[in-house]
Amino acid sequence: MEEILGGGAAAPLRSYTEAVDWINGLIPFGIRPGLERIEAMMEALGHPHRRLKFIHVAGTNGKGSTCAFLTSALLQSGYSVGTYTSPYITKFTNRFQYNGEDISEETLVALANRLHPLVAELAAGELGSPTMFEVSTALAILYYAEVCFPDVVVWETGLGGRLDVTNIVTPVVSVITNVGHDHTDVLGDTIEAIAYEKAGIIKPGVPAVSCVSQPEAIAVLKDKAAATRSTLYLAGEDFSYEAGEIKDGLQSFTFKGPFRSIGIDIAMKGEHQLSNAAGAMMALEVLRQYMAFMLEDEDVLEGFRSTFWAGRLEEVGTSPRIVLDGAHNPEGAESLAKSLPHFYRYNKLNLLMGMLSNKHHESYFKHILPIVDTLILTEPDFRKKMDADELRAIAEGLRETYGKPDLQIIVEHNWGKALQLLMSLTSEDDLAVVSGTLYLISDVRSTLLRQPDSEKGW
Repeated sequence: MEEILGGGAAAPLRSYTEAVDWINGLIPFGIRPGLERIEAMMEALGHPHRRLKFIHVAGTNGKGSTCAFLTSALLQSGYSVGTYTSPYITKFTNRFQYNGEDISEETLVALANRLHPLVAELAAGELGSPTMFEVSTALAILYYAEVCFPDVVVWETGLGGRLDVTNIVTPVVSVITNVGHDHTDVLGDTIEAIAYEKAGIIKPGVPAVSCVSQPEAIAVLKDKAAATRSTLYLAGEDFSYEAGEIKDGLQSFTFKGPFRSIGIDIAMKGEHQLSNAAGAMMALEVLRQYMAFMLEDEDVLEGFRSTFWAGRLEEVGTSPRIVLDGAHNPEGAESLAKSLPHFYRYNKLNLLMGMLSNKHHESYFKHILPIVDTLILTEPDFRKKMDADELRAIAEGLRETYGKPDLQIIVEHNWGKALQLLMSLTSEDDLAVVSGTLYLISDVRSTLLRQPDSEKGW
């Protein structure tokens, strides 16, 4: 690892735990939109990101699933692939993957030590300390550019796009999955404002793919594409998908693009995954048609079939049946409410949820309450958690208009006890669902799947 550190330099971080604690220790610096600090780090490191090919993925929902589709199809086609995503479900290393495998703890420590003096130097200057996400992004770039050298990096934005630190790269293709109400405290509270931030990843001359549907969001993306002279492939105009049957655990759909049509099967559940898969397929078609990527149909289709993404309509228990889904905003709740009756047969639906305090919870409840029989409200083990009693007040205010007549609402502040309560209330004919922030999903998942070394975090 000396070559990563740069010739036996002093290593202040001696273990994986110390390295992760140091990076997470930067969380108090918060979300600070802007590229000045990541640009300074890249300049000091010799601009390693310029040696890589990126597929940049932004959007309100579906980013992780879209990254998973792209990674799986490219791997199956024989390409080496780096995948940078957030938040992580199980372990900090999840966010830095190469060919589907996490970065090793040893490599993460070596790269963190390489960045440590650089972060200290910036912290002492006028730019101030880089944030946790800025350091993670710099670490990802070093990993891909100087350690494993993937053919392509699937590169997920953290928040927004325009001022997100991942936007330091110039990709070979940009993907914007959709636009909805999330992180409105940072990105703005109108669809136009949020679309403007997402559209910030569209670069001059770089083709862009999007599945946005709202007319006001489409207008923003078209304006940005015209200003940057980028070709925009828009769902519903330049490509489309037509849902087929659900059989043997697979959803089928027909993708219709500007170059051809093709039938695709996916194991990921939910109608929204058809949109994500179609967007990923359009991006792959751009790579195949214009950038000489060798993508045989047989490999691409197998890649889509085998795609898996934890915590997205994921069934983790059979007695009782428990489904995990990280729907944490109104659009996610709408997709979840549509998908559950579509994919599962059940007598009663019991829902356990916990949220962070910066979300549109009223809109979330409007979508989900109509299908819920028992609602258990809890709190994730995270500093920005929403008080469960406050959630109950919102749900009670909407009960009469949106809830079932016999809807039962229970508060259990301890998520572990809330999970036990959920399981005890759910009979063989019922369905238990855990939803809300991925911080809750992460803890519940590690408990149910018995993963004692699970970490979690943004």
